[in-house]
Amino acid sequence: MNNQDTETAALRLALPRTPSGVRTGAPSAHGPIPLDDVPLNAFHIKIAGLTFGAHFTEGYALGTIGYALASLNQQMPLDAFWMGMVGSSALLGIFIGSLIFGCLSDRLGRQKIFLLSFVIITLAAFAQFFITSPFELCLLRVLIGVGMGGDFAVGHAILAEFSPRKHRGTLLGSFSVVWTVGYVVANLLGMHYGSASPDAWRWLLASAGVPALVVLLLRVGTPESPRWLYGKGRIAEAKAIVLRHFGPNVSLEGGDDEHVANSKRGGFARLFKPDLITRTLFNCLFFVCLVIPYFAIYTFLPTILKAIHLSDGSGADFLLNGFLVLGALIGIWLTIKLPRRTFLIGSFAVTCLSLVALSMLPDSAVMPIIVAFAIFTLTMSAFSNLVGVFPPECFPTEVRASGVGLAIACSRLGSAVGTFLLPLGIVGIGFHSTMMALAGVLLVGMVVSIAWAPETKHLTLNQASRG
Repeated sequence: MNNQDTETAALRLALPRTPSGVRTGAPSAHGPIPLDDVPLNAFHIKIAGLTFGAHFTEGYALGTIGYALASLNQQMPLDAFWMGMVGSSALLGIFIGSLIFGCLSDRLGRQKIFLLSFVIITLAAFAQFFITSPFELCLLRVLIGVGMGGDFAVGHAILAEFSPRKHRGTLLGSFSVVWTVGYVVANLLGMHYGSASPDAWRWLLASAGVPALVVLLLRVGTPESPRWLYGKGRIAEAKAIVLRHFGPNVSLEGGDDEHVANSKRGGFARLFKPDLITRTLFNCLFFVCLVIPYFAIYTFLPTILKAIHLSDGSGADFLLNGFLVLGALIGIWLTIKLPRRTFLIGSFAVTCLSLVALSMLPDSAVMPIIVAFAIFTLTMSAFSNLVGVFPPECFPTEVRASGVGLAIACSRLGSAVGTFLLPLGIVGIGFHSTMMALAGVLLVGMVVSIAWAPETKHLTLNQASRG
């Protein structure tokens, strides 16, 4: 018996048993099971949990800034320029990190970036406690964003490459729920403790380092993506990981020659070849049009509620944060039930009309304003699930992290600009005109989706990514 046979026999003995005593992953009379069709198991849940924990941290870290700014402003008075800079700095960092680490992940591997991104986030988050100027805070928020950008790119890629297609949409879309929970938890803490003491903002910002450290420690030992290993010609390593975590009767879709040949066509320029350029443009543009209103409005939610006279004891902030979580949960169900295109296009239409209503309603129409804001919040939170689904499904393995990274980079650059301009817009042209401008952004997203959005729901990852 050679070494490979010995390893196979040992791992076969180690496979978990069902209550009837049959080992899961045992050979089937019907031949090998493609990795896309393997039953959901504990390893899938672990990878999803590590990705979800990261998104909780990222939502929390971004959510802390809105309420921390109110307390910070008492010690370091900020004008509209610095408010916009601090609010948008993490988004600028995500733009940088997703571009750099997306490309590095396709070249060096998923696992290295999976760890490095959270080293950066953890250190920068804790360091926020010690800042002495708005410039220092902006710099640290950029670093946090760099780590987030790397994690968004590689996290979505690695989860997609391990997930079975039956559960891929649910797993990739669920990150939005966890991100939203982290964001809302930060908002709730900010509401209650953001002004509890002169230095409360320091504790609020630095507290993001706690979940970041937990995620970092849990990620140690995460295996490399077998699809990426195949693409680099490291066939034996890829098969060993599949064998260890899914059993001896599971195989990667496509032959060795196909994977190795495709890896030679990788690189950033590959995204703009004729067979991928439409998908590249679609993912960048729809993502940009979705997140500009989301981040612009919810980064400065306290400021917006004050502008429409809903900040003093109305409970609107609690209501809208509740709708963010409810909408994200509804979004998982809709991702399962609806075609991807229908969900995306319909949601753009609803959110656009909601902001048009907000822009046209008079300040005295309190209840209609709350209803329009609630519809916008529910729908925006629901179809935000699709930003975790479309990009990893649309790009092949050799450029998946690069494609996801580019889409995220464009979205965060757009949302950084939108977040920077929103407080200036409210001061300069007023709340109603600002909402109408954001409605125009959503209209562009709907048109782009009608023209270019693919339908990838029932396809294997290879089929989805190659049209």
